[in-house]
Amino acid sequence: QVQLVQSGGGLVQAEGSLRLSCTPVGRTFSSNAVAWFRMAPGKEREFVAGVSGRGSVPKYTDAVEGRFTVSRDNGKSTVSLQMNNLKPEDTAVYFCAADRNRAYVSVQPGNYDYWGQGTQVTVSS
Repeated sequence: QVQLVQSGGGLVQAEGSLRLSCTPVGRTFSSNAVAWFRMAPGKEREFVAGVSGRGSVPKYTDAVEGRFTVSRDNGKSTVSLQMNNLKPEDTAVYFCAADRNRAYVSVQPGNYDYWGQGTQVTVSS
């Protein structure tokens, strides 16, 4: 069966960096959008960043533009999220997700079909 396996995350001080990875098992998503979402305490799941299929064009929410970089390793179908200059408000559980029906990156979590297990990112001030 299809799985998205996440790695990375942890505890970091403000202005520090972390790198998250998302590796599919069971199939590749090189032609599909893969995105990162996060859930902070008391908030709904929100879009963070993603890469399109057929070109891996990145897309970011305004809150992380210029600080985070999303990229795809097409050889291994691994999608990474490099998180720089982290802020306490970035604290959340981060999920990767793959859309089996679209190449472009949707910001709506309901459009994604496969989800990683989630990983905690905690940024201390």
